[in-house]
Amino acid sequence: MTTQDPDVAFPDGREPGAPEARPDGDAPPLTPGRAGPRAVLVAVAVVALAAGAAIGLLVGGSVLRPAVPVEGSVDVGFARDMARHHEQAVEMSVLVRDRSDDADVRLLALDIETTQQHQAGQMFGWLAGWGLPATSSAPPMAWAGDAHGHGGGGHVEGDEHPAGMPGLATTEQMERLAAADGEEADRIYLALMIPHHVGGVEMAEAAVDAAGQPHVRRLAEAIIASQEAELTLLEQMLEERGGPPADL
Repeated sequence: MTTQDPDVAFPDGREPGAPEARPDGDAPPLTPGRAGPRAVLVAVAVVALAAGAAIGLLVGGSVLRPAVPVEGSVDVGFARDMARHHEQAVEMSVLVRDRSDDADVRLLALDIETTQQHQAGQMFGWLAGWGLPATSSAPPMAWAGDAHGHGGGGHVEGDEHPAGMPGLATTEQMERLAAADGEEADRIYLALMIPHHVGGVEMAEAAVDAAGQPHVRRLAEAIIASQEAELTLLEQMLEERGGPPADL
């Protein structure tokens, strides 16, 4: 067996070790497992783009870490005021649940108590997560601006509660509910809860329109849906029990 002298070229002009030229003039196929220059460049570009996107997310944080609401924002004001608004609904529901002889009223009161207690807990949790206190020296409803007829500390017509939030029962009304029992307690509770829900819906609508955090808007939408449905039931139950007390 003879060996080719490495210094001697083949008759077709190829250097020793070069692939055989194909008669059709095409370049010889690539050796399996070896990428051509173009494939290598494409792979490098893909890796660079992926790395740049990842760094952008980590540095900017706009996707991974949404901006935290600041003091004075709609999100913060709504969370504070609605949590306090819910607290009164919970207090009224506990009062009537302990004094009513009506199974339907007690069931409704328990549902309102449970739902609004849970939602208030969510909102206080947000405030804690945002590093903000649960209370503020700012006037109630200042966050709502002129939305739905509210300015700083504004309130719905006829609401004289010093807290300045729409639909809240007055101190005198709360004292009357606490002193009542039986059917009188039922009628007072239903009559007070109707404007309370109307005010809660109004506050939630302002948050849906202007809150910056998606989860704040979602909760506001849930409050609107549940309280509007309960308003129909409250009005029906109050009518079936003789309507509101005349002197309430």
